[in-house]
Amino acid sequence: MQQSLSGKGSDFFLKRIKEEMNKWWKKGILQMQTPPEWGVEPVPVKNRILGFWDYLILWGDLGIGLLVLLAGSFLVPGLGFNDAIQVIILGSLIGAGLLSVVGLMGSKVSVPTMVLLRPVLGLRGSILPSVINVIQLIGWTIFEFVIMGFAADAIFKNLFGFSNLYLWTALFAVVVIIMGLGGPLGVVREWLKKIAVWIVLVTSIWLTWHLLSSYDLSRILTQTGDGSIPFWVAVDLVISMPVSWLPLVADYNRFAKKPAPAFWGTFAGYALSNIWFYLLGVIILMAASFSQEPKEFVQAVVMTAGWIAFLVLLLDETDNAWADLYSSTVSIQNVLPKINQRWLIIGLGICSFIAAVLIDITRYESFLLLTGSLLIPLFGAAVADYFIINRQHYYGEDLFKTQGRYWYTGGINLVGIIAWLLGIVLFQVTNPATLGGFFPAWMEMIPSWMTGLGGSIPSFLGAFIIYALLTWLVKTIHPVAFSSKME
Repeated sequence: MQQSLSGKGSDFFLKRIKEEMNKWWKKGILQMQTPPEWGVEPVPVKNRILGFWDYLILWGDLGIGLLVLLAGSFLVPGLGFNDAIQVIILGSLIGAGLLSVVGLMGSKVSVPTMVLLRPVLGLRGSILPSVINVIQLIGWTIFEFVIMGFAADAIFKNLFGFSNLYLWTALFAVVVIIMGLGGPLGVVREWLKKIAVWIVLVTSIWLTWHLLSSYDLSRILTQTGDGSIPFWVAVDLVISMPVSWLPLVADYNRFAKKPAPAFWGTFAGYALSNIWFYLLGVIILMAASFSQEPKEFVQAVVMTAGWIAFLVLLLDETDNAWADLYSSTVSIQNVLPKINQRWLIIGLGICSFIAAVLIDITRYESFLLLTGSLLIPLFGAAVADYFIINRQHYYGEDLFKTQGRYWYTGGINLVGIIAWLLGIVLFQVTNPATLGGFFPAWMEMIPSWMTGLGGSIPSFLGAFIIYALLTWLVKTIHPVAFSSKME
């Protein structure tokens, strides 16, 4: 495999990457505008410039990565190949649909995701998901740094005998911090759209062709699962990847020129790339028969893809880490709006690097499922509030005003809190494997007949319905109090 990438073709490929990177550095990053300091305020009209192709590229790129390959490997050997395909397509369409709907809300209101939760939970109530989001985003940033540092170290150790994990991790941390300072407009327009998407697309196509031509597809296609993962639990695992972006999506889709093109660009980009790379993850594990332990799986990808293709995928992983780092600062600004975003990016980036070289957090399947169990019902309530209760209209000035429409009782909307908590409980009951990753006894307490649909669909619809019904009851029982908040 690696021989096929050596010689003149390999040298030419590396030379082209180096040339394009130099152009980006000289004409791109050095001329990028740092994020305007409007923080979490609505994006000015002049800065709403991203269209369909921008979002197709952005979310298509964020749906590609080493962690998506790894997540795909979790589906086997529990599922056979045919069942895995069904799970991946269904889960990707559902997850990308949820992602696009929340992105649509962000495009219409032009505010970050955590601000969109203020009408649902109240101005002060939105602090809780903001804190949860910061914790999980910093965790993802650390994890990305660990994987990128380990992978780069493994490549250069095998090729040149040089090993320095701290150096490689620090290098990626610096790149991600610089991208964070460039902001969404700079990264999407100068890096992703002009350079990165084409390199990654060619590499992904080549990797797919190599896998399909190098392994016994007839054996893979007929391989059956051992039944260790139920169908709908597997769907939850696929949904959890796009859902992990729900707290971030409006941070980027608020820059949309028009809501509809941003919606379809987000949906098409993420659904296609998620299906593509989940399937590649399944094929790699079935073909290479490696462990699902992240570091061993990285080695399997290197052996399968060759070091050049893997290096390009590794460089693409910086986009995911950038999004995690940037959005963690936006979530903090929902709580502390006057804090300086640029210094936050630098400070959190440095702290994430330090944690990456000191802490081993490479076991993350249970964390991935747990994150989804918290986020899906919350956004079920949010979608109900925006599309059903408020009929796609929020009062922008009240999103930032105490004693306004979204202040409720002391800044907290108890209806939203109750719907969210009940949705979380519903998820844990219908998919006990989520808490089971931390407390195995929980799975034994839940009867099997309650787990037939998994957690994602019941919890989202449950929180949606609960929020809508409770709001209707409040309006009916106490119309004066309700109208005082909405007028």
